[in-house]
Amino acid sequence: MCSEYIIPADTPRPTYASQCKSLTAAKQQYPELKRVQSQVLQQTLKRLEQAFVSMWERDFGFPRFKKVGQLRSFVFPQLGKESLKRGLVKLPVIGWVKFRQSRDIPTDAVVKQARIVKRSSGWYAMLTLQWDVSVPQPMPHSEALGVDVGLMSFVATSNGLCVKRPRFFVDLQRKLKLLRQKAVWIFLPLYCRATTSQSQKNRVKQLAQSDSIGGEVA
Repeated sequence: MCSEYIIPADTPRPTYASQCKSLTAAKQQYPELKRVQSQVLQQTLKRLEQAFVSMWERDFGFPRFKKVGQLRSFVFPQLGKESLKRGLVKLPVIGWVKFRQSRDIPTDAVVKQARIVKRSSGWYAMLTLQWDVSVPQPMPHSEALGVDVGLMSFVATSNGLCVKRPRFFVDLQRKLKLLRQKAVWIFLPLYCRATTSQSQKNRVKQLAQSDSIGGEVA
């Protein structure tokens, strides 16, 4: 579904409610929209409304159409009852999905929503939980220690300890720039000669490495 819509100057300001009405009509015109859970589509409309609000009230640019693969996450704002088992989560419309559970989930916790995120290393499920928990209030003990975060030293303490500034971000940015240059260099000769499978494989490999490092930078 690729199209462009130009809003006339006298058209009322689009809101989330008006977009939801248009979504209902669009489902009749494009049956493939019915395959997606309705609340997931509504969350996308909320993103669109926020983009319009930022344009009108905060002088941001006009909202742009997202390219294929550019929108890498979607949200299920509500999950059904008993939607979570050990290593399994039940997503609306999709059904039960296996996932690697990184930590234990309290039995009395309620799963409020699930965000599915696509990264270079795979798909991730971010679960939002709600449960009653008492936060402990630890009492201070031992002697006080002053900590200062500066530019020359990453950390300087009152007892004379200085930690040098790490360069993780700078090093990753340099590596990311080199990988993207390699990917462009592999792609440019394709305009002048026939496409080879090896060149395509090399480009895909470079882009995958670039996305992996880009995820670490982000």
